[in-house]
Amino acid sequence: MKYRQLITILALTMLAGCGRCGEEYYEKSLRFPEGISAEEKVEMAARVVPSDKQLQWQQMELTAFLHFGINTFTGNEWGNGKDSPDLFNPSSLDCRQWAKSLKEGGFRMAILTAKHHDGFCLWPTATTEYSVKKSPWKDGKGDVVKELSEACREYRLKFGVYLSPWDRNAGCYGDSPAYNRFFIEQLTELLTNYGQVHEVWFDGACAEGPNGRRQVYDWTAILETIHRLQPEAVTAIMGDDVRWVGNEGGRGRQTEWSSTVFTPESLERSADQNNSLGLNAMSRDLGGRELIARAQEVFWYPSEVDVSIRPGWFYHPYQDSQVRSLENLVDIYYTSVGRNSVLLLNIPPDTRGLIHEIDAQRLKDLRSYLDETFADNHLSRRSRLWKAEAGESREFAVKDGAVFNTLRIREDITKGQRVESFTLEAFTEGQWMKIAEGTTIGYNRLLKFPAMTAEKI
Repeated sequence: MKYRQLITILALTMLAGCGRCGEEYYEKSLRFPEGISAEEKVEMAARVVPSDKQLQWQQMELTAFLHFGINTFTGNEWGNGKDSPDLFNPSSLDCRQWAKSLKEGGFRMAILTAKHHDGFCLWPTATTEYSVKKSPWKDGKGDVVKELSEACREYRLKFGVYLSPWDRNAGCYGDSPAYNRFFIEQLTELLTNYGQVHEVWFDGACAEGPNGRRQVYDWTAILETIHRLQPEAVTAIMGDDVRWVGNEGGRGRQTEWSSTVFTPESLERSADQNNSLGLNAMSRDLGGRELIARAQEVFWYPSEVDVSIRPGWFYHPYQDSQVRSLENLVDIYYTSVGRNSVLLLNIPPDTRGLIHEIDAQRLKDLRSYLDETFADNHLSRRSRLWKAEAGESREFAVKDGAVFNTLRIREDITKGQRVESFTLEAFTEGQWMKIAEGTTIGYNRLLKFPAMTAEKI
């Protein structure tokens, strides 16, 4: 298998930065002053920086999604909210096994689907009877959220929750004020009773309720609840800390800006500002110069790449033979973590309440591959911060005899994101030759090229 053959062909590592000192920085967002030039806007956008919790989130690199619920037992991906709670009855649920498998795979956080679109709650909520308290599992006295939060603390993993805004079981869905109160009460339970929560994940799923009216979410009140109860938690997708990359295929953009003019959709002004720029979450460019010149605001809004290890998001036995290969997972790592994003890989527990053996082994294989690939830095000196000005180049000596096929390069994002393009050249057999080039760098950029030796790069 070709990835096994490449394990000893290791990476070069470099750091890029900016040499300007004494600059003014703008944490998380910036509204441009009236009347400034396009170039002045670019200079200011280059000094937007992450908040502390956004920086800590970016540094995790690998996080896990755990889709588990009533769909696990019905075979559905989207339930209709009418399946009996009697169906939820895992035979051997063990959240410690989940946490152990994730830890061994090198993951830093687990996010649980505490409630999916069907409305079935994995904790004994006071808001509805449609929850684990009406299931036969543990005679209705079980609490999956509690068990996983405790297992994460034991294995030193961060813990996050997904709470679907769309609820196909709740009778008040579509009565916007009533459902918003219902939803915030559920959110309050999750953020009050289970210790520290590090990420709260919402998608924008929305529909009509039983009354025929489309639900209007009160995102301002929802986000205020999170900031009040869990101030250290990042809010993802329909939040203002973490952005959806725009696909579920495991791919970040070739040019992926964390400093972006895309306005978070949870903010009331988002529709006007994004429409004026012709942007949506899937747009190809979210932070280039032409967009900055026309924008009113810029945000530090980094991307999260969500993808499942199986074709489905919930466990289905017939997909046991369709778990992603190691080769495919490595490719995804390079196109997510290697493109200035955090990888959120879904690993769905099975009907036993366990991460399936095939999935668990694949996580171990991925960890082994990454550990061995990045075990050594083939530059003759360890990584050094290069305070570069536009147009400059720098030579680095390579260790004698080193064979390499990957460049890992990072920006110091505590000073913003600035690099728009770069080229890698190698000096070999008495001449320089270009071997790779890229656009944005951000927190982390990985480029792969044919294995080679060189005296310097």
